[in-house]
Amino acid sequence: MTKITILGIGNTLFSDEGVGIHLLPLLEDALVDYEDIEIIEGLTDGMKLLGPVEDAEKLIIIDAINAGKEPGTIITLVGDEIPAYFGIKMSIHQLGFQEVLMAAKLRERYPKEIVMFGMQPTSLQLGVELTETNQKKLGELRDVVINQVNLWRDVYETA
Repeated sequence: MTKITILGIGNTLFSDEGVGIHLLPLLEDALVDYEDIEIIEGLTDGMKLLGPVEDAEKLIIIDAINAGKEPGTIITLVGDEIPAYFGIKMSIHQLGFQEVLMAAKLRERYPKEIVMFGMQPTSLQLGVELTETNQKKLGELRDVVINQVNLWRDVYETA
């Protein structure tokens, strides 16, 4: 059975930018009996995540995605839909996860299958909690991720 890597990234100091991290405990609880799942809290670790990305055959990334949609909208990007520079940078000096993906591509060690799930932020202001809008949508985002896991495991279940 192929291992599925779930990588939550984001900065929990800027409200909804931390959605990828806030979702991980819900996924850990829901997927506790799945032996083929690795859940990684990536925070804002940048290039430190190159190893886990290159080692992944099937990778799910969870992050805030600023797509200009209604706050709380769940967004799905698959394969080449994930642009090389998708992340929300809080500083021009920040090395982001997008550079990790680019490096994995350049080194020809990109995951065989990759999906990114995210949520349109309501706020990126200083604050350690998600906004009420985004908090209310965490369960729906969890279900979207679990459906992808089950699809890859050939046990797809509708939410």
